[in-house]
Amino acid sequence: MSEILVIKLGGTTIADQQQVFVEIAAVARHRPVVLVHGGGKRITEWLERLGVPSRFEGGLRVTDAAALEVAAAVLRGVVNSELVAGLHDLGVDAVGLSGVDGGLLVAERVPAMGLVAHVVGLRRDLLDAILVGGQVPVVAPLARDEAGIVCNVNADDAAAGIAAGLGARQLVMLTDVDGIRDADGHRLDSLTSGEAEALIAAGVIAGGMIPKVRAAQAALGWDGAEAIIADGSARNALARALDDPTFGTRLTAIRSATAGAA
Repeated sequence: MSEILVIKLGGTTIADQQQVFVEIAAVARHRPVVLVHGGGKRITEWLERLGVPSRFEGGLRVTDAAALEVAAAVLRGVVNSELVAGLHDLGVDAVGLSGVDGGLLVAERVPAMGLVAHVVGLRRDLLDAILVGGQVPVVAPLARDEAGIVCNVNADDAAAGIAAGLGARQLVMLTDVDGIRDADGHRLDSLTSGEAEALIAAGVIAGGMIPKVRAAQAALGWDGAEAIIADGSARNALARALDDPTFGTRLTAIRSATAGAA
C-alpha cells in the first residue's frame, strides 16, 4: 500500500467547510493527497433555478442530458475551480481535473440511471505524475462510459476507485453524518465488509448511505486498508478521522471485531 491519502469532500462552498479545508492543506504539505469532491447540493440548487427536476434512485441521482449539462458545469466549472483556488490561497499547489481528463477514470454505464457511470478502473500514471510534482490533484466526479459518452459519477464511487487504483492505505469520506449506526442507533467505531452487508440486508443501512458504504468497501483492495466515514463539520475532523479510532466509522479490509458504540 502507498501512503497516499484520498479525501472525499462534499460539494458545499469553501466558506461552509473552511476549517476542514485548512486541515487538508496542512496534511498535503507532508503527505501525498488526492482530493475528490462532490457537488450534489449545489447541482440540485442549479437544477431548481433552471426548472430541471431531480430524481434519485437508491441514493443516486438519475441523470438525463439536461441534468448532465448542469452537473458538469457545476462540478468542473464551479466547485472544482473554487477548491483549487482555495488550496492555492493556503499555499498548496493544486491541479484541477475531472475523471474525463486524460481518461483518468475508467467507467461503465449504470443501467436505468441515465447518464451515470460506475468506476471500474483508473489511469494512475496521470495522478502519479501530478503527485510526484508535489501537487494535489483535485478531481471532479465525471467520466466517459464504455461508449465514450461523458457521464455523472457518484463522488464516493470516484473516490473509492481512485483509492483502490492507487493502493492507498486510507480513504477519508468527510460527509454530513458521524458514521454508521447499528439497529439500535449506536454509532459503530469499526465495521468489516461482511458486517456492513448484513446491516444493508437488514435495512439498517439504507437510502443514500448504501452507495456510500458500498464505495467504502470498494476502496479496501489491500489488507490493512481502511475507509473512514466521518462528520466533516466536526472540530478537527480530518485529524480525528486519521488518528482517533473512536471518531466516525472505520471499514477495514481485514477481519476485526466490531467496536462498541460510541
